[in-house]
Amino acid sequence: MGVDARENRPGPLPLVGPDWSALLPCIALWALALYLPLSLPLGRLEESLQASGLEPGLQQLLLVLASLALALAVGTLTSLALGWALGPGWAGSLGLIAAGWGLFTALASRARGDGE
Repeated sequence: MGVDARENRPGPLPLVGPDWSALLPCIALWALALYLPLSLPLGRLEESLQASGLEPGLQQLLLVLASLALALAVGTLTSLALGWALGPGWAGSLGLIAAGWGLFTALASRARGDGE
């Protein structure tokens, strides 16, 4: 009564990559939280786009796409790192807190600027 070797073989590898749908809310929260801090230092890119002689609309589109791609990439890496270190639930919660804090500080600085 031996074990059949065919029963222990793993099945075929899936053709589809990992399911990222569970991480998407966390990634989106971190990308939102990091969008403004990461888009501010893109001044050098803006200067080089202005020097390139492209149309202003195209320059603006490239600048927005670059800042969104940067925020999404850093948000993904942050979400994966915190998800690995703390767990996916904690990473999502911290992303929500970070996005809320960014909104709070933006509104507070606007109110302070209007009050002075």
